[in-house]
Amino acid sequence: MPEVRARRAAVAFILITIALDTLALGMIIPVLPKLVEAFMGGNTARAAEVFGVFGIVWALMQFLFSPLLGALSDRFGRRPVIILSNAGLGLDYVVMALAPTLGWLFIGRVISGITSASISAAYAYIADVTPPERRAASYGLLGAAFGIGFILGPALGGVFGALEPRLPFWVAAAFSLANAAYGFFVLPESLAPDQRSGFAWRRANPIGSFALLRSHPELFGLAAANFLINLSHVVFPTVFVLYAGYRYGWNESRVGLCMALFGLCSMGVQAGLVGPVVQRLGERRALLLGLVMGTLGLTIFALAPTDALFWSGIPVMALWGFATPALQGLMTRLVAPSEQGRLQGANSSIVGIGNVIGPGIFALAFASATEAGRDFSGAPFLLSALMLVAAAVLAWVVTRRHAAAP
Repeated sequence: MPEVRARRAAVAFILITIALDTLALGMIIPVLPKLVEAFMGGNTARAAEVFGVFGIVWALMQFLFSPLLGALSDRFGRRPVIILSNAGLGLDYVVMALAPTLGWLFIGRVISGITSASISAAYAYIADVTPPERRAASYGLLGAAFGIGFILGPALGGVFGALEPRLPFWVAAAFSLANAAYGFFVLPESLAPDQRSGFAWRRANPIGSFALLRSHPELFGLAAANFLINLSHVVFPTVFVLYAGYRYGWNESRVGLCMALFGLCSMGVQAGLVGPVVQRLGERRALLLGLVMGTLGLTIFALAPTDALFWSGIPVMALWGFATPALQGLMTRLVAPSEQGRLQGANSSIVGIGNVIGPGIFALAFASATEAGRDFSGAPFLLSALMLVAAAVLAWVVTRRHAAAP
């Protein structure tokens, strides 16, 4: 029993870490574009271009450094990587709060992308302390922790930003530094010394980390499905606001309400339903069910002629939340304890690739579908749905050996 209690306490800390990290990240969402615009002398068009570069660079840092931090956690343990990353993120927010020029702000975003890549160590920590049959449920709770941060973060950032434009950066810094201090005194190490692997630069980079994914046909197929799932999800931050305004005439408050409802539904699914569903259906069936529901939800979003029908797709779409925790659970079973960090680093790099190329794909699809008087603005969501169909077929094929499992 003491071991079980210690494991639960460790998982709880990781959930708090993720929630606070995403809360801090979310708080700067409403104010960072305005700060960039101020540095550009109020030139909104130019500021939008620069902010786009910021987003690409942040995703690129995730792509480059997630394998490195994952490999370091395999060598030195998860605890030091997580704590140092939290401390680095906190100090980075201080830099951004004090940034006197756009260049300093850009440096801050680079550092933020690097330190945020520590999510790979957090996911590996969960794999260390959770039995294989319960990992999907724990990853579902991680998804809910992400949701809490990204729902509350922008709201708090907007409130603090209205008082003082740089105040959200100071509050985010306080959250991250407090998180690091809490981890220093509370967080136990999850990876025993005898389970750690040696460090090699050839494995601690995106290309090298993908070698692990190629080591097993099923693992490689699941990684490809993971890429399609994450690429598909990029449709929301890229075109949702434009689509809702263009097709349904929604204003900012209507969009915000929709995003909040979707976030709450997703959190409910990941925190309350993933565990029981995976226990009842097994990880393979839960993964396929999530992808089918995601495809259905995206199709509703694409074709709904009225906003009332669009709203009906939100609870359907939320059931997409079964997919990623179940997929993560399947993938962690295929590598050794000493490779969990590398696995999560490779997965984070996959997410980074999607975040880099996805906006261009979906923005082009939206522009092409609405130009010259054409009105098929739902095309990006149908394209996203097709990506999930491809992911479902791929996952079904590579996990056939699990077909007889419950």
